[in-house]
Amino acid sequence: MTRCVVKFGGSNFKAAGDMEKILRAVRLYDKPPVIVVSAFYGITNELIAVMDSAVQDETEILRITDRLKTMKRESLETHIDDKTAREAIYEKLRSRLDELSRVLLGTHYIGEIPPFIRDRILSFGERLSSLIVSAILDYHGIPAVERLPEDIGLITDGEEGNAAVDFTASEASVASGLPEDKVCVIPGFYGIAPDGRITLLGRGGSDYSAAAVARCISAEALDVWKDVNGYLSADPKSVENTRRIERLGYSEAAELSYFGAQILHPRTVEPLEDISIPIRIFNINDSGEKLKPLSIIGPDADAPKGPKSVTYTDDFAVLTLAGAGVGIKPGILAKVTGALDRSGINIKSVVTSQTAINIYLSEADLERTDTVVRSLEVAAVSHVIPRRDLSVVALVGDGLGEAPEVAEGMMEALDKRGIRFTIFSVGASDAAAYAVIPRKQRAEAVRALHERYFPTV
Repeated sequence: MTRCVVKFGGSNFKAAGDMEKILRAVRLYDKPPVIVVSAFYGITNELIAVMDSAVQDETEILRITDRLKTMKRESLETHIDDKTAREAIYEKLRSRLDELSRVLLGTHYIGEIPPFIRDRILSFGERLSSLIVSAILDYHGIPAVERLPEDIGLITDGEEGNAAVDFTASEASVASGLPEDKVCVIPGFYGIAPDGRITLLGRGGSDYSAAAVARCISAEALDVWKDVNGYLSADPKSVENTRRIERLGYSEAAELSYFGAQILHPRTVEPLEDISIPIRIFNINDSGEKLKPLSIIGPDADAPKGPKSVTYTDDFAVLTLAGAGVGIKPGILAKVTGALDRSGINIKSVVTSQTAINIYLSEADLERTDTVVRSLEVAAVSHVIPRRDLSVVALVGDGLGEAPEVAEGMMEALDKRGIRFTIFSVGASDAAAYAVIPRKQRAEAVRALHERYFPTV
């Protein structure tokens, strides 16, 4: 039986009453879907904070477990009237929270958090969600079971913090581990290393989890329920008169995610693209009486070409290594990038010239990157210059890399508003062109490009 994989993210779990919306959405499916859930809203950030504080302060462990117990109890009391049924779930909840408490207490005693323990702690947010959601669905007459990644054999490459699913090892076991006559609820965000360790799939990796499961079972579609009206021509908080994008290609969705759109994790399309499983976007606040996707992502060839959306990200910085001949002297770039890789710093891109190497990276990594590069004491580098307070504004749409007039139009639109870009790129991707600008001019730049390519009729 071919069925859908359905993803409910943290924005669907902001309040105890939000489960009513999820119940309505699940009832729209004529075949029991496989559901992948994120942690309740804000819980992952709380677990990150408590990990660091619990190493020094044991009382933080009790605080977080009491907070989680109260939150989950509210959800159960709101949606499960029968006291006996609630108590059975409470017992499972207490067991899972006791496990979390023991792991946190271990970090307190050893005074540090090894990477494999960090992954294990952060997986609890999703594991608590799957327990609660499966119980509430089942109580409300929707036969449901919880299936953990370790139960179904969702195997990863073993990398801690940012693992990838090993589909050769996972596909058969995942497909056979999900009963077809019930809704299966799986916690997202993590998989299992070959040696049995929990390994996270990267921050925001629940979307990727859902896509991986969809591939493993050859799903009809991956349905992502959000609290927005699908993909739009720009962020409606920044621009008036936005347009909804009904169809877009995998490449366009990946570029929109990379350049800051918050609908999907950038890796979501990876498992689905080569086997053409569509991704459908729905609004949890307007589920209606039948399934009606607001945006559909599919093969690039099926989507119309041309500009689709203007997006942006403020998570951008540049570290410039300056010096005569630094860009062409053999070994410098390899030495620098190797050191950054060993330090776990992700490089977005590198652009070189005769006198400079420009490293593009997340702003959160700028200070650490600066420290690592300076410690190398590369003789040919005379200055190391960190550049922050930048934004990237991108125009996304299939075919833009083959349209030379795109660069001209973007530059003209920015110039008319007095916006000066420090970097401009077109052609690196067929589906995106972007400019790096001062962050204080970002909002104006987004409006300028939107007016240029999506004028109000």
